[in-house]
Amino acid sequence: MAEFFKALTIKEARAVITGYLKEFRPPVKVPLLESLDRRLAFAVTALEDVPGFERSTVDGYAVRARDTYGASEGLPSYVEVCGEVLMGRQPEREVGAGQAWYIATGGMLPRGADAVVMVEYTEELDGSTIGITRPVAPGENVIRKGEDISSGEVALPAGHRIRPQDLGMLSSVGVNAVEVASRVKVGIISTGDELVCPGDKPGPGQVRDINSYTLYGAVEACGGEPCLYGAIPDNFEKLKSTMKQALDENDLVLLSGGSSVGVRDVASRVIDSMGVPGVLFHGISVKPGKPTIGAIVEGKPVFGLPGHPVSTLIIFEIMVAPLVRDGGYPSGEAESLTEFPLRATMTRNLRSAAGREDFIRVKLYRRDGRVYAEPVLGKSGLITTMVKAGGLARIPPGKEGVEAGETVEVKLF
Repeated sequence: MAEFFKALTIKEARAVITGYLKEFRPPVKVPLLESLDRRLAFAVTALEDVPGFERSTVDGYAVRARDTYGASEGLPSYVEVCGEVLMGRQPEREVGAGQAWYIATGGMLPRGADAVVMVEYTEELDGSTIGITRPVAPGENVIRKGEDISSGEVALPAGHRIRPQDLGMLSSVGVNAVEVASRVKVGIISTGDELVCPGDKPGPGQVRDINSYTLYGAVEACGGEPCLYGAIPDNFEKLKSTMKQALDENDLVLLSGGSSVGVRDVASRVIDSMGVPGVLFHGISVKPGKPTIGAIVEGKPVFGLPGHPVSTLIIFEIMVAPLVRDGGYPSGEAESLTEFPLRATMTRNLRSAAGREDFIRVKLYRRDGRVYAEPVLGKSGLITTMVKAGGLARIPPGKEGVEAGETVEVKLF
């Protein structure tokens, strides 16, 4: 069993979990339209050029660029209009010297043509002749074959999260289904003799279960599949039985409450009783959320989250969300860029303990072109402080606080 509150840094805690982490998101093939926000299990390679032909980017006339050299409003270059490109059809003839074909945006460039003159820079002389008032260079107003993506090129790498624009690009290369990482199934257990369901009226000393519902939403927001196991009393056998069921049915399990060192707190004992390695650490050097348990049971990650709602959500964002969303933790520069992408100016002084990483709930607003972070102060048992906040500001472990006017890194909710 890990020593109580021999607190690790976030980096250390993540490294410990990563050392035991196995692939728990096997690939699954899904239709393209069901792949949004999923991560690709394998790279997708284009099997053909996109576009598959040279096409116009404007409405105008397909020409040989050299026939327009020297053209001006005072001395236009005159060419004969010999045809029109029909959309979705291949032009039957080529463009010869001194000739032009009318072409609409997206039309296929006729053979012989190497540029398109915008219709705005032409003037009609008669029914079959136009004057060009501005020269064009070869390739002007034209998308070349394979310019968007070439055959054999990696369209999207393995691990890429599919966005709306990616759906369009994949459809352009003829992909109608992709293999993506399966959604992580997350079992959620709340512990505590004092907990009742939201529909029940709490008796003396009782409170409604908040964490099951916030964690359910947090898992869904990360693309996972949450499963609630209800509020379990602080009873070793009942909690162990529920824990066993959750492990059998899920890829990852969250225990909310029961992670501190009170006499009746049983989470760590239950976890350690279920196999090795069991509890890997019990305590992270953060505020709020220090009494966090990290464990591996039956090869699956298990986290004992603090009972206070604010601490629960903050630890979820730090330790659990990356696993559910990405299957692992970010590293290096990606860590600060992806997790805390916003830079904001703190509006007041805040103190922190040396060596501890603090996460401050903040309201965000813009003034005079700068983004400001105003702390939302309150105890970690008050869920409304999270509701009022727009993000989390981070005070790194190497600092003993921040001063008003100092820049902080912020994660948006």
